[in-house]
Amino acid sequence: MKYEYSENVLVQDSAAALMHDELGWDVVFAYNQEVLGENGTLGRKDYHEIVLWRYFDKALKKLNPWINDAQVTEAHQTLSSYLSSASLLQINEEKYFMIRDGIPVTVKKSNGKTEEKKAIVIDFNDPDNNHFLAVKELKIHGDLYRRRTDIVGFVNGLPLLFIELKRNDVDVENAYTDNYTDYQDTIPFLFHYNAFLMLSNGMEAKVGTLGSKYEFFHEWKRLSEDDAGSVALETMLRGICKKENFLDLYENFILFDHSDGRTAKILARNHQYLGVNEAVKAYGERQLREGKLGVFWHTQGSGKSYSMLFLSQKIRRKFPGSPTIVVLTDRDELNKQICGTFEACGLLGKTEGKKFMATSGTDLVGKLKGNPSFIFTLIQKFNKPDEPPIYPD
Repeated sequence: MKYEYSENVLVQDSAAALMHDELGWDVVFAYNQEVLGENGTLGRKDYHEIVLWRYFDKALKKLNPWINDAQVTEAHQTLSSYLSSASLLQINEEKYFMIRDGIPVTVKKSNGKTEEKKAIVIDFNDPDNNHFLAVKELKIHGDLYRRRTDIVGFVNGLPLLFIELKRNDVDVENAYTDNYTDYQDTIPFLFHYNAFLMLSNGMEAKVGTLGSKYEFFHEWKRLSEDDAGSVALETMLRGICKKENFLDLYENFILFDHSDGRTAKILARNHQYLGVNEAVKAYGERQLREGKLGVFWHTQGSGKSYSMLFLSQKIRRKFPGSPTIVVLTDRDELNKQICGTFEACGLLGKTEGKKFMATSGTDLVGKLKGNPSFIFTLIQKFNKPDEPPIYPD
């Protein structure tokens, strides 16, 4: 049976057409058509290369006008190197923070000394200042095996999106068990930089992160709170691969949770993304709202703790100043739990979580006056109705 009938070409072509025509991604079909070499189709020297350095270098020089050729080479080496003993998820976490926060390069000062400076890789404030490319049927050669992926999405040459597609009559889980897990084993370096994993048969789609079992992949049903909802691939593509959404999700809605000595990569679910962004919008309009941001309602087990983390992370990254974020609970167990989650996900920096916990009403007042980044407290500790408003010293 011919390839075009035996595989998922209809689903693949429909997805790529939507990404190109509606979402503004460049689209290239690579299989048996890619010309290797610096001036070739993608600029790859061979099929082992997974970062498209031609696009990466162009973005690096555009976003960092001060960078020179030696620093570009240093950025290459820093971004692509990793410890051989590190797990795939550990490598992915290291690369994530480099891409999000910048790659350190060496800068020589006028006095002959050197210092470290971060080279920006992605412009998160202006989506159109980046290059988005979807490659269909990309050949990738590992040390022992050769594979061909359905769609890999690149931003400034970095493979941040992986899409595995099946025919309409094949269960989506097969994309996980038959293909994605095989790629992890045979061409693991494909996932060093990955942010989003999409699995679909066109009619149904799931999105997840590296290291997640299939049951933790989830749907992306709505583009706004008022949508009726659809589990089809086109809804997920519109919700995640719209350029501003893609960069927003990458920058503000990914966490690495190190609770209990294990690492889990967390991507916001659809309702968390929509809800947190409504809250962020309200925060931006807080003066017009007289300081009232509204209520973010959750059902049991829907991820309240992570929603608070995403909200805190985005406010602190996208708004000027240093607001104190006060996390209130009504039970000591919950107070310790949420504080521990913030600590395990790195939002408290290198400071122990217990140092942000109010031990008494008096301690709470002292912390509020000191304007720390976070305070975790029981709501009962505010039980002083005659106290005047508390302002930072």
